[in-house]
Amino acid sequence: MATLEDPLTIGGVTIPNRLYRAPLLECAGNGPDAVDALIDDLEPAAASGVGLIFQGATIVRGEGGCAAPGMTRVHDPAFVSRLSRLTDRIHDHGGRIFIQLEHGGLRSMETWNAEYRADHPDLEQLVVSQPPWQLRLLDRLGFLSYTPHVLSTDEVYDLAADFGRAAAAAVEAGYDGIHLAAANMGIIQQFLSPFYNRRDDEFGGSPEARLAFLALVHDEIRERAGDVPIVTKVPAETPAPPAPIVRRKLSLSDGVEIARRLERIGYDAVVPVQTSVVWDMSIIRGEYPERAWANDNLQEAYDAAFGGPARRRLVSLANWVQSLQYGFESAWNEEFCRRVREAVSIPVLAEGGIRERAEMDRLLGASEGNGTAESETNTGPACDMVGMARPFYAEPRLGARLLETDEGPTHVAEDIAPRALCDSCNNCTVPQATGAPGICRTPSVLRKRGVLERAGAYATGEETETE
Repeated sequence: MATLEDPLTIGGVTIPNRLYRAPLLECAGNGPDAVDALIDDLEPAAASGVGLIFQGATIVRGEGGCAAPGMTRVHDPAFVSRLSRLTDRIHDHGGRIFIQLEHGGLRSMETWNAEYRADHPDLEQLVVSQPPWQLRLLDRLGFLSYTPHVLSTDEVYDLAADFGRAAAAAVEAGYDGIHLAAANMGIIQQFLSPFYNRRDDEFGGSPEARLAFLALVHDEIRERAGDVPIVTKVPAETPAPPAPIVRRKLSLSDGVEIARRLERIGYDAVVPVQTSVVWDMSIIRGEYPERAWANDNLQEAYDAAFGGPARRRLVSLANWVQSLQYGFESAWNEEFCRRVREAVSIPVLAEGGIRERAEMDRLLGASEGNGTAESETNTGPACDMVGMARPFYAEPRLGARLLETDEGPTHVAEDIAPRALCDSCNNCTVPQATGAPGICRTPSVLRKRGVLERAGAYATGEETETE
């Protein structure tokens, strides 16, 4: 049974331990300060001992495809080459860094961001097929705005080639691996999902055909970037609205079969996630972010993004309803990860609601659980690596409190257990719709972090030796 401190090999790359920083929105853009912004965001996790850093979703094309303001684009090899400063900094701490590649497709800003649509009137949304009737209805009612462009077969090949070119540039810049954003309503999930994919060519129809785009992307990356590790998310659309609203969706069994086939294609690891067919709080379960919505400094920016005060209030209301539907659940992808791990021999990475060191040990099989009936039934490892996302907004150097050294645990505040401070209040997420950076905005959490900082909880052996 593995412990959090044990190394893990993904493809041909050895990760020094089994804790990873899951992809987040860095909102670094592509400007002159972009590389410094990424270093500021990502290096602290590596410095705290986190073995693997996933740089958040980066867009493989020069226009369109961004799901939120400020996303970094990696279509330009000249820009990507500058990111070697970032990869060098991660490697200096002994960590590894993979880049997550994405195109938003129907989820792009030209669907929902009013200001962006006004500034880019000629942009269309790339779509796998004509949008489902449920989304077309929202368009007619004025909640969303679609000008879809259905990808031709040749254009699907071109898009896959863009993923390959971006991967090759990233490997040249020192990235250790590639992570594909195949969930959260991005273009890859849209190919996989029967809710979106109604194509009648080689990329649609049967489950095998819906997987053909991921197979093609794999081959493009292998041809252009070599034998680099390739990781992908695997979606199960279990939180989707019930029938008859959504009849066609990916079940847990479908997700397990996708993972099985991805291993045969040649993928090196998978990240099973339960996600809705639309972009909602199923991926950031927790509380309604009341503090973020009430922030007076962001009201004008919210209005610009959502299309005025009335639309802002409507989005806020939807956010509140979803918070009731998707309340926080500890390790909410555990069952899916466990079923996938039983079906494949490649590493399975788990994320989603993981907060405590004891929980990490249990998921990795290093402990026998907590004595509940569920833990006694689900014995053995559920995954090979565990990750967190939002907790790194609250504690950029969180790894120092969770990982152990030869001298024992690095955390020193005896009154605070080795658990992430993040309470999933989601006050960090809503402002990102305006392009605001991903930071913790909850005073109670920040005060606790201050206590830990003064107690030396985020110091590492590496820094002690330097001093």
